[in-house]
Amino acid sequence: MKYELFKQNPWWDKQFSEQSIIREHYLNKLIDNLNNKEIIFVTGLRRIGKTTLLRQLISHLLKTTVPDDILFLSLDSFPLMEYSIHDVVEEYRKIKKKKTSDFFFLILDEVTTKENFESELKSLYDNDNLKMFCSSSIATFLRDKKARLTGRTKTIELMPLSFKEFIQFKKEKIGASDKSLLESLFEDYLKTGGIPRYVLTKDRDYLNEMVESIIYKDIISYYNITSERTIKELFILLCRRVGKPLSYNKISNILSISVDSAKRYIGYFEKSYLFFVIDRFSKSPNESVTSPKKIYAGDVGILNLVTEEKELGASFENIVFLKIKDKNPKYLSENLTEIDFIIKDHLIEAKYNSEMNKKQKALFDSIRIKNKIIADSPEFFLKDLV
Repeated sequence: MKYELFKQNPWWDKQFSEQSIIREHYLNKLIDNLNNKEIIFVTGLRRIGKTTLLRQLISHLLKTTVPDDILFLSLDSFPLMEYSIHDVVEEYRKIKKKKTSDFFFLILDEVTTKENFESELKSLYDNDNLKMFCSSSIATFLRDKKARLTGRTKTIELMPLSFKEFIQFKKEKIGASDKSLLESLFEDYLKTGGIPRYVLTKDRDYLNEMVESIIYKDIISYYNITSERTIKELFILLCRRVGKPLSYNKISNILSISVDSAKRYIGYFEKSYLFFVIDRFSKSPNESVTSPKKIYAGDVGILNLVTEEKELGASFENIVFLKIKDKNPKYLSENLTEIDFIIKDHLIEAKYNSEMNKKQKALFDSIRIKNKIIADSPEFFLKDLV
């Protein structure tokens, strides 16, 4: 175990600096939470950059923190599988001759691979002098098992690259007169999506393997699903129905499964961050829950693997959704006419190389709301919603 700890914590005996491209928005969120007691969970799609973000945090900490006061553990590594988190922490204390009262940063990557992680984290939180940051790719654990940690945690969801970050990863600088370059980059973004490594490499095999890994490890294997074919067919169906109202009854009919199975399987996709589901806007909570849902992909690069870039209008609507996801959007539908998104004080219609029809425009104009936006250009993705 000692060798593995030194291997995972190279800053203990040499200079360390994480050289990856910094996602400032998320790194600043972690930095803002350095001085509170809460356990910070970083969640999101597999390979979205959670480990890299934690290593960027370590690089930041090393500017002001003694290297021996930082313990990083990749808990899905084979040499640590037989040990509990407490076992490894005790070994760290022996190596570094630390007393129980000595403060340190504990950074746990893929914490949910440990079966009793919530009990261990609660014990460490309650009894040890430390600050914890944890990552997980499976929301199931966090939603189903975090009850013991109530009041002790804060969750930060790491999303695919925004268009601003995409430009940064492409190492481009856009001037006020570079409209053609901006439009070219945006078209690339619309097709590529925001998985960091895929943006840098355009390796479709990598993206395919990533999706296969999520479907098998986080869904089929974890939930002991026997019908692999049904899950794959559902994945393809959801990709092809992005942005279109879809009921669980219709899914059950198409795939010849029960309505309960349809709900459960889509829930599994949500918990792995492959898809997100939004409700119809209604003043009646019951109507909102029972109305057809809209489905959006966790990343449009994944979506385009299935649609083969034939539905860029759907991809455009999808990235509008990803931009506003944290604002709990719903879709608006009245008399068979739809507006894509409504949030607290914004009405937003996504239009890619198209315009609203007469019925849409009439509905759009009739809604009394503070801000109305037609998202139809790259500039929408470079602005913050007020």
